[in-house]
Amino acid sequence: MADLNPKAPKGQQINIELGEKEAEGIYSNLAIISHSQAEFVIDFTRILPGVPKAKVHARIIMTPQHAKMFLNALNENITKFEQQNGKISLDQSKPMFPGLNDPPKVN
Repeated sequence: MADLNPKAPKGQQINIELGEKEAEGIYSNLAIISHSQAEFVIDFTRILPGVPKAKVHARIIMTPQHAKMFLNALNENITKFEQQNGKISLDQSKPMFPGLNDPPKVN
């Protein structure tokens, strides 16, 4: 990941602790992003087939500067991934979540 503190002296190390629960991770196939003047809010959820409701499993709030650094770090990591594993394809012809934007059914 990119250097999160560009003003920190080069070579400085930060010890980051990863708890057991956090190490398991949370699966998400949908992120909803909103922002205000002061912050970006990213809600991670997952959409499951046939389930009309989704629960937010994690919410990350960050400053605009950190959001931009996160974007740069993610772009850098996607580039490295694609160099090692090939291009990630996005098939725009198929909806990622079929039925999500369909009008409600009237009985």
